[in-house]
Amino acid sequence: MRPSEAAALTKKACVLPGEGDDEAWGELVLAESRPEVGSGWTDDGASYEKRGLKRRARKATRPVPIPPVLVRMLREHIRVHGIAPDGRLFRAAGGGRVRSTEYTELWQGAREKVLSTDEVETPLAEVPYTLRQAGVSLWIKAGVDPVEVARRAGHSVAVLFRFYAKILRGVQRHANELISKALANQGG
Repeated sequence: MRPSEAAALTKKACVLPGEGDDEAWGELVLAESRPEVGSGWTDDGASYEKRGLKRRARKATRPVPIPPVLVRMLREHIRVHGIAPDGRLFRAAGGGRVRSTEYTELWQGAREKVLSTDEVETPLAEVPYTLRQAGVSLWIKAGVDPVEVARRAGHSVAVLFRFYAKILRGVQRHANELISKALANQGG
């Protein structure tokens, strides 16, 4: 998810499997985005705006399958923290939207705890958005079809190829092996 999509995530949007099924995948049905824009840019003075998903029709949704580990994490988060009155999962102490300055500060502290001193000085995982990029990169490296990767990420295939071309080129040998096997099976 994009940070603005996570800010709008509601319990209703989380399709989680039964409580006893620890190895089942769930799904997030993303429908809203709450990008941080600054109170001077909104009609109501809020520091964010309620919008549809990026580059989609206002009422469009984007279903994103989530692995069992994330299902368990979301269940635990809901159990420990509950949900906001409007159904959102993630909120600030006062109930509002978690501001980017708050989660970025926590992110920097986490980087300092888990990375070496030399790594902290590099751009490695410099901002929280790199988690999204790492997720998309993982899907590509795992061999997920690029069209499906683009769909899950909310990208066009053109955007996926433009920004992740280095990773996609890295699977050329594997792709050649798959094509060779398919060609060998055609003759048979």
